[in-house]
Amino acid sequence: MKYKTPKITVDGIVKKGDEIILIKRKNNPYKNLWALPGGYVEYNEKTEDAVIREIFEETGILTKIKNLFGVYSDPKRDPRGHTISIIYELKIIKGKLAGGDDASLANFFNIYNLPEKLSFDHKKIIQDYLKEAI
Repeated sequence: MKYKTPKITVDGIVKKGDEIILIKRKNNPYKNLWALPGGYVEYNEKTEDAVIREIFEETGILTKIKNLFGVYSDPKRDPRGHTISIIYELKIIKGKLAGGDDASLANFFNIYNLPEKLSFDHKKIIQDYLKEAI
């Protein structure tokens, strides 16, 4: 018997002052909408390594994990199928912000003035983060 299991993803909250990094998605789902940088965890990869890799691939920024923020597991959060996302808060080490890999753009946005619509459940994640930060 074959069992169905969710896929595991990671997303990063990279904040500098009152600004947060978002990427513009290059591919579907949610093509051309803004999202937190992140992606799938590869086989034999730790989630901590995956989030640092994904942020670097999508933004050109090297980061270091500050802490684990949370886990989001609603089976409907991704139209491609059930995914569980582990969210980390990271700090910038170095790099020049630029879109890459699955991101057509990467920009800083004021955390209190985000784009109206974000991909997946990322608006909820950021709102939850802001509640915790206050």
